[in-house]
Amino acid sequence: MKFRVLRRTAFAVLAALATAFAGFTTAANAAPQTGVPSAAHQAGVLFAAPQWQAWTAYTAGARVTYNGVDYECIQSHTSQPGWEPPNVPALWKVASGGGDTTPPSVPGGLRVTGTSSSSVSLAWNASTDNVGVTGYNVYRGSTLVTTASGTSVTDSGLAASTSYTYTVRARDAAGNLSGAGNPVTGTTTGCPPNGCPPTGGKMPGAPYLYMGWGNPPNPGTVMDATGIRSFTMAFILSSGGCTPAWDGNRPLTGGADAQAISTIKSKGGSVQISFGGWQGNKLGPNCSTPAAFAGAVQQVINAVGPAVVDFDIENTDEFENYTVQDRILNGLKIVKQNNPGVKVVVTFGTATSGPNSHGIRLINQARALGVPIDNYTIMPFDFGGSDIYSDTVNAAEGLKNALKSANGWTDAQAYAHMGISGMNGLSDQRELTSPQTWTQITNWARSKGLTRLAYWAVNRDRPCPGGGVVSHCSGIAQADWEFTRITAGF
Repeated sequence: MKFRVLRRTAFAVLAALATAFAGFTTAANAAPQTGVPSAAHQAGVLFAAPQWQAWTAYTAGARVTYNGVDYECIQSHTSQPGWEPPNVPALWKVASGGGDTTPPSVPGGLRVTGTSSSSVSLAWNASTDNVGVTGYNVYRGSTLVTTASGTSVTDSGLAASTSYTYTVRARDAAGNLSGAGNPVTGTTTGCPPNGCPPTGGKMPGAPYLYMGWGNPPNPGTVMDATGIRSFTMAFILSSGGCTPAWDGNRPLTGGADAQAISTIKSKGGSVQISFGGWQGNKLGPNCSTPAAFAGAVQQVINAVGPAVVDFDIENTDEFENYTVQDRILNGLKIVKQNNPGVKVVVTFGTATSGPNSHGIRLINQARALGVPIDNYTIMPFDFGGSDIYSDTVNAAEGLKNALKSANGWTDAQAYAHMGISGMNGLSDQRELTSPQTWTQITNWARSKGLTRLAYWAVNRDRPCPGGGVVSHCSGIAQADWEFTRITAGF
């Protein structure tokens, strides 16, 4: 019985509403055509856009009002709590022909509240609106990265040691957007994917010493005369297949090279070991896989105990052969993983404007492969020019720009991954690097925070004015070991 009474009551209410609606319609149709709606006509319009309600069946085309904004149903459905029109754009759209057109105020006070190696946290002051703010669009640069319901957000999944600039715009239920507030820049912490600048300070100046060429001097004598404490020992080549040897024919231990290294270390010095070079039978083309290449390098590290391994990647067999270039780079990942305390250097030629296409490719590929290279050293000579200082600086700046572009580094980070390897006296192209010019280059490298300095070679650091380009002297007037003494001041 109770159920029947409720049903009759419900029918009565619906009938009354129908009668009222009919009255509104009649009044609206009867409104005089004066250009000003009658009160009844206005009432009819209001009735046609009722307040949105949960648990209500809506058909496509129906209109409702929510928070002062008119919406039109675009898909028939029965509403539920949480399905308010601004929250379900698949079901409702803002109705045309009126509604809220006033945007919220611009959010102010955008600020960085925290950073990690992969995120930036932001906060800002709330905006105001004539109806109500429903959220905030957060932009990284020009890209919308998220929509926040409150006044703070954390942008995640970012690269380490990278700067990002943000702006925020407020929005209301009608979809009106405020202007963008003040921009703010946040920088993530940690190391970029290709590694941090070396943490142990720069490497000591280390001129090349080649025990198989050019009347090699006793390194102890040179150390006593100049104060130099490190040498780059050249060159490790293949003695057949993937087997390393000094110059491709001298044993890793027990020979002149091992004796020189023992002398250097006995005087408190350290060595960098250079693999490859311009010519000879190199390990890169002879080792069939990155793991095999890394294994050959490991034999040298185990035998010598260097502070640095330098990979002099040159010529068509390594530098311009991208299969070999990749083999070396992937091998260096293994070398660094197995020897985290040994710095890894790659050395290659350059144009006066910076690395050529092969050098750019090497830099970009090292970044793409995630190779943790501590230092990129260029050899800025054999240009055939007359101003080796300017050519060296220009080439180094080109290297800096290439490293910044590939890795997203700052100037300081790029410089901290850079080195210069010059040629004392007369170069192969008879360019002149005098002691005075080498001092300029050394001072520039030090002032910019470069972390490696070398030259070719200690064997040539002796005077022979008019002697030409030879292996045992510089071809110019100078004091014995003068370039080495300058390099020691790096």
